[in-house]
Amino acid sequence: MKINPVTIFIVVCFAYPLLKGFLFKFSSYDVKRDWEGVVNSIAFIAAIFIGVRYSKLLLIGNINKIYKFLPTNVYSFIEKKPMVLYFVVIPILVYLIYIIIRTAFNFINKITFYRLFDGIDRMISNKNSFVKRILGAVVQVPRSICYLITILFVLNILSMVNINKNLDKYLQASKVYGYLCKQIVLPVTSSNLAKKLPSIIDNSFKVVYKQKDKIIVPSDNASGNSIDTGRTIVYYNGVTLDEGVASNSQIDNFARNLVFNETGTENKARKIYDWIGNNISYDYNKANLVLNNDYDVKSGAIYTFNTRKGICFDYSCLYVAMARANNIKVRLITGQGFNGVSWVSHAWNQVYIPESGKWINVDTTFAKGGNYFNKTMFSIDHKDAKIVGEW
Repeated sequence: MKINPVTIFIVVCFAYPLLKGFLFKFSSYDVKRDWEGVVNSIAFIAAIFIGVRYSKLLLIGNINKIYKFLPTNVYSFIEKKPMVLYFVVIPILVYLIYIIIRTAFNFINKITFYRLFDGIDRMISNKNSFVKRILGAVVQVPRSICYLITILFVLNILSMVNINKNLDKYLQASKVYGYLCKQIVLPVTSSNLAKKLPSIIDNSFKVVYKQKDKIIVPSDNASGNSIDTGRTIVYYNGVTLDEGVASNSQIDNFARNLVFNETGTENKARKIYDWIGNNISYDYNKANLVLNNDYDVKSGAIYTFNTRKGICFDYSCLYVAMARANNIKVRLITGQGFNGVSWVSHAWNQVYIPESGKWINVDTTFAKGGNYFNKTMFSIDHKDAKIVGEW
């Protein structure tokens, strides 16, 4: 069995300070010198927690309220390139907070921990070597934790920007990274989506190309690119696109009655979004089957409407069916979604609003984690969009 390199890297980073402390034993001089580095690390972690969490709440959570005071060209630039917040604005705020916290911690250290270390050194001066080694490892625990947290944040950021596809695959496969990321990183970044739906998308959306029952494209290809051979059939989680979006009189009548009192295309589209987001549950069992290439499952709008459950492709198919029943132009989109840990295959929708002459993004699968109807900066956790169907 192959050991995941990401898992190995995380374990080594955590264990290194402990091993170093054990080998070099406890000494007041060395501990105080190392402790200064620990304090800097703690200050950095605290700055990340405060800076990232509250910067996101302030800058992203209230973007429409705050950015209306900015010049139009600045607002448009940030909306088109939201990552500028992560790599320019937020880092500056984090650094300023870090300087303040580090200064305060260093002052506290001089009157508390440094005196404590000197006292411990005097107490164990006559103790055997093994005791000093154990203490040497124990005092390195804070540094190990700081190393661990820092590495998790770095890996999470690298995954977010999708710097390397192989790295993202290793991150997805590492159970250690996935667990620690959900326990440590996600609470700091305040990802409501990841908290409420921790495994909502886990590469459970698969596209398979077949030609006379022969698979001609690997099943993990979810790009949505068509193969123009004339005889090729594309299957999404075991069904064709036409089968997936197929509707019936029950769905059509329900969809029309649902928006009967609504005026305007956007209000109708939003009503459908709200209903699906609130009434369809994510089918984790089906997600696991598809994840393991088991396509002996039922998919599509009719199945999802009848059972009130499904996965991202099913959510999107049902939205297509309900939108079409109301003569709303709609698309089915495939691409990648960021689940707070890594980028995985995903599907969502776009609807056309004739009043504004624009197509807007709609993700009913993510609805329980926040507002994903025409969300500002939708591209933060969606990318590689491919139109696979338009009606």
